[in-house]
Amino acid sequence: MRKLILLALLGLSMGSQAQNKASDVQTFTLKNGMKFLVLEDFSIPNANMYLFYKVGSRNEHPGITGLSHFFEHMMFNGAKKHGPKQFDRVMEFNGGANNAYTTEDMTVYTDWFPASALETIFDLEADRIASLNIDSAMVESERGVVLSERSTGLENSPWRLLLENVQATAFQDGPYHWPVIGYEQDIKNWTKKDLEYYFRTYYAPNNAVVVVSGGVKTEDVKRLATKYLEPIAAQPAPKPVHLVESPQLGERRIVVQKEVATPYLSIAYRTPATRDSDYYALKVLESVLAAGNSSRLYASLVDQQQLATSVFVYFGESFDPNLFSINAVTNAGVQPETLEQAIYTQLEKLKREGITEAELQKIKNQKTVELYRQLETINGKSNNLGNYEAYFGDYRKLFEAPQEYNKLTTADIQRVANKYLRKSTRTVGVLQSNID
Repeated sequence: MRKLILLALLGLSMGSQAQNKASDVQTFTLKNGMKFLVLEDFSIPNANMYLFYKVGSRNEHPGITGLSHFFEHMMFNGAKKHGPKQFDRVMEFNGGANNAYTTEDMTVYTDWFPASALETIFDLEADRIASLNIDSAMVESERGVVLSERSTGLENSPWRLLLENVQATAFQDGPYHWPVIGYEQDIKNWTKKDLEYYFRTYYAPNNAVVVVSGGVKTEDVKRLATKYLEPIAAQPAPKPVHLVESPQLGERRIVVQKEVATPYLSIAYRTPATRDSDYYALKVLESVLAAGNSSRLYASLVDQQQLATSVFVYFGESFDPNLFSINAVTNAGVQPETLEQAIYTQLEKLKREGITEAELQKIKNQKTVELYRQLETINGKSNNLGNYEAYFGDYRKLFEAPQEYNKLTTADIQRVANKYLRKSTRTVGVLQSNID
């Protein structure tokens, strides 16, 4: 019966959207190595272009930390043809909008626009990829913006302060040790030579994957890509990141002091990279613990025992082994040690007894429906295709995800809980007011 429910949910989504298949995605690679994925969708007269550059903070090193994020700012500040602030203005004039984000692994630029403006978008992107203006005055201006962003972020966000310290404690000699935004002294001391080398190396066309979805024809995308982007020269491939985090040999703990109403708690466990076969089981475990009011940690810690005001679990995608983190804010009058032990009680119960078939099927249904809902929009199509191409190594694995979730058993979830939620591989962080 539960499998029939799942199939019915899939059928509803597939029927309403004429669900895409891997074969619907058209691919081509320019002579300079820039790869394109194109998914035609004429349900609306709009399109998008997502550019996934394989560069993030893991490609940096002490001395130049934060450069990946800095270029997220610089890419909007003018090039040879379209000067300072013109990228946004030209795009907005043509009915478009854009955004960008940087992670430990990638920097992603997102353009949304009427399909009729496709050539304008190619013109804009080609200009800043080929001839970004790394002007000294603009560099200093953006340097100040990023320094302000870093200081105000740490000052205004207790979570940001705590999680940055937990990450630095969990990773001591690997490429995830430093924060994406970088260290203050590095931000202050980048040189123009550093920026020029970094841009030339990592913003090369052969270091990018471009995804285009929406009301455009593949032949037009290929024609314009050949015209605007293929003339940009490829560069030698970036050096592989050789840093590998050493094995963790015991629990690590850190206390951060900041004026807060009640203490914040983060418990982070070392877990494998996204391409590991345990990825989908860990995603289900993430949801079992903290997705919704009926999840195990929320129901126990917030509703029943009232030890916490909020709780969430995060397990994201990454190129290298990363963290599975359990995060909570204590309720008034509750000591962080009390909340921490209550979390361990729930984890040990799950590791000992496992989860129920009903819990597992509920999460399977949620994961599959969530995926299909994302694929109902052209933005969801491009973002998911690009992420799967980057993190899983093949965009076609996106269309295998429902089957990957469906084949999981309760034993799989219990197994990964016991394998990864271990004291010897956890880092515990507490943020609380000054107790000296």
